[in-house]
Amino acid sequence: MEILPAIDLRDGKCVRLRQGDYAQETIFGDDPTEMARRWSSEGTRWLHLVDLDGAKAGRPVNHEVVRRIVRSSGVKCELGGGIRDEAAIRLMLDDVGVERVIIGTQALKQPDWFREMAQRWPGRLVLGIDARDGMVATEGWLDVSKTSAIELAKSYTDLDLA
Repeated sequence: MEILPAIDLRDGKCVRLRQGDYAQETIFGDDPTEMARRWSSEGTRWLHLVDLDGAKAGRPVNHEVVRRIVRSSGVKCELGGGIRDEAAIRLMLDDVGVERVIIGTQALKQPDWFREMAQRWPGRLVLGIDARDGMVATEGWLDVSKTSAIELAKSYTDLDLA
């Protein structure tokens, strides 16, 4: 098992939301690249990055901040938040340089699309499942579905996911 430090990004800052509530935010730092370098100096090999603005907007928002983190930290990065179409996958994997992207909302809402993307990028997509009371939360925690987290996870066990 490997533990990945998380850096949640909102308005270009390092934050933490309380139980996914955008109104309950704690700011941990104004410079995400410095936070990433700090984790790197502590010996981490991976960072888990979340574009909270992107999750809410449905498209990548903090990709330039993520690009700076990837270039300056010297560690591999995975990113979730706002990855809802193929253009966003390409942007993050091919242009920004993250190693893998986390897809949650679209994996629930568009399973055929998610399967197709997993086949195009084997081992580079992560199935992200946020859950509240066992049910899948989507749209950056803003909606809760009627699908159980376990049910969603089981539906994709045949894919080559990261």
